[in-house]
Amino acid sequence: MNEATKGFWAMVAACVVWGLSPLFYKLLAEVPPLEVLSHRTLWSLAFFGAVLAVQGQLGALWAALRGRGGLVIVFAALMISVNWFLFIFSVQSGRAIEASLGYYIFPLVAVLIGVLGFGERLGRVQALAVGLAGLAVVTLSLGLGAAPWIALMLAASFGLYGMVKKHLAVAPVVSVAAEVLVLAPLALLWLGGLHAGLWADARPGAVFGQEAGTSLLLALSGVLTGGPLMLFAYAARRVRMTTVGLVQYLNPTLQFACATLVFAEPFTRWHAVAFGLIWLALAIYSAASLRQPKAVARPASSAATSGTSTR
Repeated sequence: MNEATKGFWAMVAACVVWGLSPLFYKLLAEVPPLEVLSHRTLWSLAFFGAVLAVQGQLGALWAALRGRGGLVIVFAALMISVNWFLFIFSVQSGRAIEASLGYYIFPLVAVLIGVLGFGERLGRVQALAVGLAGLAVVTLSLGLGAAPWIALMLAASFGLYGMVKKHLAVAPVVSVAAEVLVLAPLALLWLGGLHAGLWADARPGAVFGQEAGTSLLLALSGVLTGGPLMLFAYAARRVRMTTVGLVQYLNPTLQFACATLVFAEPFTRWHAVAFGLIWLALAIYSAASLRQPKAVARPASSAATSGTSTR
């Protein structure tokens, strides 16, 4: 199995976990989003720290934060924290469909980044597919009568995150560990204030430690976050941004299924039209991509050779 193929399957696995993650965060609906985000950050740091300790790469973590690479990691940390918070908020507030819309918009952002930022080219058929997907997003937005700010911010934050990760000259596990390390002081400050009752309307003692089941779920958020994030970092270095955008449709599809079939959120005729257009676009895009295996493989191989694999 070559590096591009490994990257593809790593992306698929990450998207399946992300797509089903609303089921997990719905179980934490009684815990405020910032509190969940803070625990997610700290337990992710514990997870990555353990992985790096086993690999003997803890020293590389500090090296990654020095120089220009450190600034890139700080920016990536900001983008992923915004993305995490908005996703948790949307699931807890009964807006999981809007979250799925955001991850349907993300592939369009990824394609735009691939074309403008990395010189990737789209054929006419692929451009048609992207146009249909864009039409679907506009149709749904107009049909619902409100600008989908959560969806747009989810797409933009994750698109920018993927862009800066594309050519970061740091091993994937090290880079994502550095990102949560950057966020850890803020998470500790927030949780410390909650447990001490320092913030406005804070509950003394907060949530963690009061109930075993909830505390365990908060701790498990580290593994649920760390696993797919490592896979995404691994894949982003080995496949084209357009391929990332294509595979990412799996994530919102599973999120949408959770929202409608499990959470029973409303599914209107506008949703039906929009998602029909999106799946048509996906079918066209897939067919066009499969006809150009060599064109796809060359950039993917180039990305793979310029990166560092997870060991």
